[in-house]
Amino acid sequence: MDNIPLELLFACLALLIFLSAFFSASETAMMSINRYRLRHLVKTGQAGPKRVAKLLERPDRLIGIILLGNNFVNILASSLATIIALRLIGEAGIAIAAGLLTLIVLIFAEVGPKTLAILHPERIAFPASIVLVPLLKLFYPIIWVINTIANSMLAIIGVSPKKAGNQNLSTEELRAVVNEAGSLIPAKHQKMLLNILDLEKVTVEDIIVSRNDIVGIDLNEEIDEIIDVITNSQHTRLLVYRGNIDHVMGVMHVRDALPLLHRKELNIDSIIEISKEPYFIPKGTPLNVQQLNFQRQKRRIALVVDEYGEIFGLVTLEDILEEIVGEFTTDASESGREIHPQKDGSYIVDGSINIRTLNRSMQINLPTKGPKTLSGLIIEQLESIPGPGTSLLIDRYPIEILQTKDNAIKSARVFPALEMKSEKQ
Repeated sequence: MDNIPLELLFACLALLIFLSAFFSASETAMMSINRYRLRHLVKTGQAGPKRVAKLLERPDRLIGIILLGNNFVNILASSLATIIALRLIGEAGIAIAAGLLTLIVLIFAEVGPKTLAILHPERIAFPASIVLVPLLKLFYPIIWVINTIANSMLAIIGVSPKKAGNQNLSTEELRAVVNEAGSLIPAKHQKMLLNILDLEKVTVEDIIVSRNDIVGIDLNEEIDEIIDVITNSQHTRLLVYRGNIDHVMGVMHVRDALPLLHRKELNIDSIIEISKEPYFIPKGTPLNVQQLNFQRQKRRIALVVDEYGEIFGLVTLEDILEEIVGEFTTDASESGREIHPQKDGSYIVDGSINIRTLNRSMQINLPTKGPKTLSGLIIEQLESIPGPGTSLLIDRYPIEILQTKDNAIKSARVFPALEMKSEKQ
């Protein structure tokens, strides 16, 4: 060693520090790379992503070759620095060399490269894989021995490196991914994706049309009254029953009745003939399940029944789609007869309106846990049936009862949310 020029020793030391930086950056980049983006890039056929994906299939082997190389060059660099210190200063220089080398390695071979790798993992990982793949093949026997010993120790605590690739996102993790997508996903599409994830948390009773609001045809009525219902209905499908809604005969599509009406052949028998068998579902059914059931059954409307088999209400495929994409009209004034905007900024609302529909139409946030209708929410808050003129505040939204009927709230006025003053003001 005494015959080797100091310049060459310093050059070798610099090379070893560079190699240490390479292994440190490679380790961080490989572990930081987005696995889902990597899968996408692999499908495009690029060589770099394919090499990285192959290495990540067995992270124990990848870590083995990286740490083998990193530790080897670091130990060799330490030895070389000691030799240089002895030749320059003597034995006193050993401690100085250890301190300086620690600082240099920390800055130039650890913190700097690893920070760069975290910020740009793909730029580091893809080129690094060109070196790591042949190194892994070359030193495979050594890596195999190291991994066998390490994996045996891990097996004692029930950890298997072969299962490392089986990583699935939970619903909450997927929600976080969508929220953090930022400008990569348009805000409207982002909201739709989040709404799809929320379907499993919402049941059909959350979006139900209550039985009192179901529009249908009573076969016990005169044919002229039935025709009037058909011609003036805003719905394309009508429930067909006898006497009351608990005696359902079927569901009739108005489109099938119009030709009979035109030919003056519409009567009770023809209505029953064109009606389809009703489709019943339990009221606790999650929306994601019901959406699939609608597809399987080729249905668009279902009657929701309680545990006693009594009809609780009605839900349609359109109701579920609106939970995903929002109202098909963006103006609250177009939400039908249930919501009426006023000049003072308030809205006169039908008491039977579903709270989720009200929130979506008016862009407000009344609580949806508990009662499903505005009338039920107000009665729960007051713990009594209020009279006209009664006012209350629910989650910063002032509400005034306008009309009550049959132990329920017929209509109410909902005002915009109050701005709550901070305690410091």
